[in-house]
Order: sequence, then structure tokens, then C-alpha cells
Amino acid sequence: MSTTDAVVATITFTEADLDPYVTHAPTRRWLTGPGLPGGGDLFTFEALRGDGLHTVADSTGDAPRALAAELRDQLVIGELLAPGGMEGESVLLDGATGEVSTTYVLHDRPDLMEASPLAPSLRLLVRFAAATEELAGLRGQFASYAGRRGQEAAAEASRQLLAVFEEGMREAGADAEMPLYWRIAAVIRPLSLVAGPGTRSGLAVDLPAWLLEEEYGAGAVVRFEDVDFPAALVHEPTRRFLREVGLPEDGVWFGLDSDVPLPTLAQYVADERESVFRTEGVPARDRLPEGAHRLIRLGHLLEDTSLVVDGGSGAVSAWSEAGTVLRPLNTDVSTLAFTLWLVQRAKSLDAEYELTDAYEQLAATLARTLAAVDPLAVDPAPRTPEDDGWRYWPEMFEDEAGGGLCA
Repeated sequence: MSTTDAVVATITFTEADLDPYVTHAPTRRWLTGPGLPGGGDLFTFEALRGDGLHTVADSTGDAPRALAAELRDQLVIGELLAPGGMEGESVLLDGATGEVSTTYVLHDRPDLMEASPLAPSLRLLVRFAAATEELAGLRGQFASYAGRRGQEAAAEASRQLLAVFEEGMREAGADAEMPLYWRIAAVIRPLSLVAGPGTRSGLAVDLPAWLLEEEYGAGAVVRFEDVDFPAALVHEPTRRFLREVGLPEDGVWFGLDSDVPLPTLAQYVADERESVFRTEGVPARDRLPEGAHRLIRLGHLLEDTSLVVDGGSGAVSAWSEAGTVLRPLNTDVSTLAFTLWLVQRAKSLDAEYELTDAYEQLAATLARTLAAVDPLAVDPAPRTPEDDGWRYWPEMFEDEAGGGLCA
């Protein structure tokens, strides 16, 4: 195997490297010519530099009968990258046909492994990935979107990206069906264009008027009044957003406290949870995070977790009663609102395209889309000594057993 210089970092092979693994002539030409990108946002093929070509059977090291026959000789060539510490799938190459697929390599249970189509060829895999990364970076064929935001821009970018994939699939043959990974990319990734830089709101992002109502329904969005705010909520952009835009009252993984004035976390625990903590033998005041008097409880997330906003800075966090840990949730209420809209929009799109048939890929794409708008929401880097790096949204997206993304 050989590589180009460190700037391009393309991974290529010699003819001898490919024997006896790759017999498909177009694939051999690709691997000895253009090769595979050494870096990228969606995939990594870096393991090939040290490990070279090897089969799934080599990776599992299991008895041949435990692994499905169609997977045994597939070549493990890379990995789908996943943000926020999420687990990525392995990328497989069929050396006889040139087709590319994905799977989770289950070393303990290879009998449960299944492959999902990814691309008819390495050439199309590289082309599709490049187009998706150009959209994410608003460059190349998507450079014209650099100064555009809103639902119209997102819809147009979605159609343009989908056209790239459809053209490639037509080239691959009339019977070739678009792998769901690229359908998800085409309808989910452009949604980050809905949110623009926060020039008007004073928050992280500006959102189109009535965005939440269009997705949740007008009667499902709660707007607060000044009498609902405790004195600790002095961050004016947050107050204005909650008054003028509001938040959905209820959703998949959250719910607002809309029937009473918003309490500080200290007040909430004293009024609602004191008896619970007393039963556990720990005084409530000893369970509260630092600055609980300035944290305003907007509502709840799952598993005894409070959704709170810092009254001074507007930062949004998740406070776990069980672990008594305060973790970052979103940069502010604007990106919280975008996250809630994104989840509901994904559910609507699932009803149309059955995106959850590739649940893990949908989860990873949602996390990438959220990261483009609010990197903090998926970044596992600890922010305080108590922060363990666990992030709510990526974990919820990835919870296939819970099925929260299903329509």
C-alpha cells in the first residue's frame, strides 16, 4: 500500500496489495488510482494505513459458522464517524462486486451482524461524501448558501443534495436503490440552514418566525409573561425569547412547567423534592449544584432530570437528581428551541421516508446537524470538574430501544 503526501493524505494500493482480496476490476482501478481520502467528516479509512486489507472474518476471529456467509469475506476498509462519542459503524467493501456497505462488528455475537447498503461503488461513495461535506462547509457547489438562512434555503439545499445522489444512483443502474444513509443526509443535514446567526435576538441563533408552531402546532407552544419569571432571570435576550417565541409545551424527551410561575432550582427542590431527598437521607441543600439560586427550572427531561437556564448568562443545562450533576445541554434557549424543532421535524420526515429503518445513521446525522448549530450540545469535553462528559441529546438520539425518533 502507498499514500500520497501528508497534505492530500490519499490512501492507495498497489496491484499486489489487492490480491487476493479485490477481483472487481473497476474497484481495483479506483484503489490503485484515485484511492480513498485519508481524512473527512463522514468517514475514516486511516486503519488501512497500518492494518491493510482484512476481512470481517479476520476482524471477528470467530468460527466461520457463527458469521453469516455473505459477510465472511467482506473487507473492513473504514468506519463511519459519529459525533459526541457515539459509536460508528464499520465500512465494508465487497471485493467481488465493488459494493460498499456498513455493519457493526460484534465480536461477541458475530451471528447477529447484518450489513446495510452504503454505495454501489467506491467512486460514488467518495462523490456522495464530498457533496455532503461541501454542504456542511457551505463550499464548492453549496458555496452560494453561505449567506442564506431559513426554511427556503434549507429546502433548496436538500433538493440540490438529493439530486447529486439521484444522479449517481442512475449512473449505477436503473435497479439501484438509494441507500438510506444518503436519503437521511439529504433531508436532515440541510436543516441546520434554518437557524441563522443571532444578530436580532442577541442569542446564539435567530429562528424563523412561527417555526415551532409550524412543526408542533400553534396551540402546543407556550409563551411566558414577565410575571412568570423569577427575579433571578435577568438575562434579557432569554426573557424576550420566552415571551415572544416560546417553547413547545411537551415533546419526546422533555416537558415544560407551564402551569406555575417558573421557580429557581433551589425553590423547586425545596417545594417539590425536599421530602424525596429527606427519605434518601441527604438534605436537599447538599444535593443542589452551585448557583442553584440563579438557575431557573423551565421543565423536565427524562429520568428525574431538570431543564434549567442560568438567569444571568442564559446558558441551558440539565441537572440530574440521581447524580446531582449539572451538565451542559444547549448554549441558550434559541438553540434549545432549534433542538426541539429538529427532533420533531425528524419525526415528521420519518413518517414520509421511514428514516428510522436506519436508526443509528439517523441518530448520528441528527447529532451532526445539531453540532453545526450548537456544538456545545454534542461536545463531550467536560466543562466543570463535576461534568463527566455525558450529553443528553446524543444519548437520546441513539436510544433505539426507546424509539423516540419514530413517527
